[in-house]
Amino acid sequence: MRRPALGFIFVTLVLDILGIGLIIPILPRLIESLSGGNVSSASQTFGWLAALYSLMQFAFSPVLGSLSDRFGRRPVILCSLLGSGLDYLLLAFAPTLPWFFLGRIVAGLTGANITATSAYIADISPPEKRAQNFGLIGAAFGLGFIAGPALGGLLGNVGLRVPFLVAAGLTLLNWLYGLLILPESLDRQHRRAFSWARANPVGSLVALKRFPVVLGLTGTFFLLQLGHNSLVSIWVLYMAYRYGWTVGQTGLSLAIVGLTAGIVQGGLVRVIIPKLGERRAIIVGLTISVFGMMGYGLATRGWMIYVILAAASLGGIAGPAAQGLISRGVPLNEQGAVQGALTSLASVAGIIGPPVATGLFGYFISPRAPVHLPGVPFFLAAALIFAAMLLALRSFRRTPPVPDAPVVSGSRGVATGG
Repeated sequence: MRRPALGFIFVTLVLDILGIGLIIPILPRLIESLSGGNVSSASQTFGWLAALYSLMQFAFSPVLGSLSDRFGRRPVILCSLLGSGLDYLLLAFAPTLPWFFLGRIVAGLTGANITATSAYIADISPPEKRAQNFGLIGAAFGLGFIAGPALGGLLGNVGLRVPFLVAAGLTLLNWLYGLLILPESLDRQHRRAFSWARANPVGSLVALKRFPVVLGLTGTFFLLQLGHNSLVSIWVLYMAYRYGWTVGQTGLSLAIVGLTAGIVQGGLVRVIIPKLGERRAIIVGLTISVFGMMGYGLATRGWMIYVILAAASLGGIAGPAAQGLISRGVPLNEQGAVQGALTSLASVAGIIGPPVATGLFGYFISPRAPVHLPGVPFFLAAALIFAAMLLALRSFRRTPPVPDAPVVSGSRGVATGG
């Protein structure tokens, strides 16, 4: 049997995120064209599409996470990739907006990559290295977003449907790669029976109370996701409206987001988190993110966004630190279920965040607004992340430090591979 290795899952994530990054610069513009050119209406439609995707993830992530605990991570990852590839093909030929809503339902049903890949990383990483290895998720996102949005912007200038076809091809190629090469990471002795009581979103969240550290950080995790969903959902619309950026310029900015994320989460977290410790890294990262969000909303010139991006990227240490802290408090045979529950929380944030952010943006650029203030979504995100930091501090005061390794009856070492 081939040894599980971080390299397999890293390449899988990079190719997957590259496909997602391709369509980010053009999807809002395509929705705008199907909405008759009304920017305010398109922004709200885009928000609802993002919320629908998150709603489906909320309902089905715990199911797929529990299935990965029962049958292994590999089949869940492969099914997710196949569903995503077919979804891109559907969107490439969708003639009207209702087809886009159907496409988001399909994508949400199969969107379990983060749940399964996070559990995969936990399976193959020693407890003391999980925080650093979880940084590879951010690095994969970063590398995917370096090429994806830039290429998507260029292809979008050729035709707004072209990036969907390229994304479909890359995602299906990724699926084939996983089918042929990706090994299983969860040994049969560490698997557990599937249970609907744990697999439904409510039951999976209730089950978190058995893990004090996880439960203590759920509020922080939720508010952080809510704040970042505001940024993701409004970025293209905000930059185009406020600074007049083209599709290509927006794609370039997202590529720089990816580059800085890759540098921080793929490299710097391995130096910073061991020195600061996971708890302090969470607080420092959240603090930086608060100031970054405020900067995006206050910047008066487009070039300032790039300066803020470089500084705010250091806030990316908070995510891997939190994931490492959480995973060290959970047994191997429950990593999938817990990651599924956390994905459900992120999905709830995705349901709420995009409509609120795009709705606020649409309102505060409209004639009926009492004041013209397009940066409001970023100010709201800053407030949410600040609240997340306060909750983290409260949790750390109440929860003792996590031991180095969770214990599973009959467990044995898991090879990290190479």
